[in-house]
Amino acid sequence: MLTKSMSQFGQGLLEVNGMLPLLDRTTDQRIVHYGTWEQFKLIQKGFDGSPGVRLFYYDDTIEILMPGREHEIFASVIGYLVTTFLVEKGIFFQPTRSMTQEKEGVVSVQADESYCIGSAKPIPDLSIEVIFTSGGISKLERYKALGVLEVWFWEDGLLTLYHLHDGSYERVDRSQLPGLNDLNLDLLRRYILMAESDAGEAIRAFRREI
Repeated sequence: MLTKSMSQFGQGLLEVNGMLPLLDRTTDQRIVHYGTWEQFKLIQKGFDGSPGVRLFYYDDTIEILMPGREHEIFASVIGYLVTTFLVEKGIFFQPTRSMTQEKEGVVSVQADESYCIGSAKPIPDLSIEVIFTSGGISKLERYKALGVLEVWFWEDGLLTLYHLHDGSYERVDRSQLPGLNDLNLDLLRRYILMAESDAGEAIRAFRREI
């Protein structure tokens, strides 16, 4: 009954805020609800099994995000290109995509794409976020609480990278992760943009150039 009531509460939040099913949306829709970790976990249970909904918690703030069509396209393309690079270069990786990353009572996030590099780990080494409506570097505090080594943001056609060093994120010109430090970011950006018109050709061309 508790899970059912929280599911109804979650759906009520979506309806009140005009959040539509994924296939009917072209832009991101986001609502913020202030509450405790315990309240967040109940809401999380209520949304269990609901496709197209991502949940975040940090500093008594609960965020519910339903990514729009463009958001999902860019996230998928970036993930495919990064995965292609890792495969072609023979780098060990574990793709963890939008798995829930949590530190009990403190933080919970779902990146658009995420990877463990070199070995499998409870918390991924790399998290990638596509930004359309909100967030950007303000989200770094969440990832710092988790200890994620590197966070990439794609926003307005630009790719920005932040690496965790001595407890703080520093903006870097290229990845500091083993293997990924050889990735040409200008090349990656070019084919991310190309994929807007032809994803298949962008991926094939990227593979040829790396």
